Amino acid sequence: MAPTKKKAVRKAKNGERIRQVAAIPFRLGAAGDFEVMLVTSRTTRRFIVPKGWPMKGKSGRRAAMIEAREEAGVLGKTLKEPAGTYSYWKRLENGFIRVDVIVYLLEVTKELSNWQEAESRQRAWLAPEDAALLIDEPDLSTLLRDLKLPQAESAGGL
Repeated sequence: MAPTKKKAVRKAKNGERIRQVAAIPFRLGAAGDFEVMLVTSRTTRRFIVPKGWPMKGKSGRRAAMIEAREEAGVLGKTLKEPAGTYSYWKRLENGFIRVDVIVYLLEVTKELSNWQEAESRQRAWLAPEDAALLIDEPDLSTLLRDLKLPQAESAGGL
């Protein structure tokens, strides 16, 4: 367990809210339609968005971009403002903890053919409404279903 995860679990056991950051990778499809990428989790193989614990010395959107590279094998630019938040119950060895997730949109500029977690994850490009149907977390499903194509000028690099 990474030190940040241990700290988060300790905070959760003390009744504190804990948080993660996530990325929703997106692109314009061949027909000009808006698509998002989901990845499978390593343990349950359910579809999720790339997410992880905050990283010391890095902004939330920078950490979300790193998670997208490691878990989904995509590079790109995160939008400055979060797309929203959702909460879920994280499964641990001895129970569950409630986690609040801040979600950033990541405009994909490159898909890697080989990446850090390629052996343990699958990825899929989907219309947001189709992605919403595959997600088990109700708040994230709603966020995906209601996503709109971001305005080009709102996308910004780091």
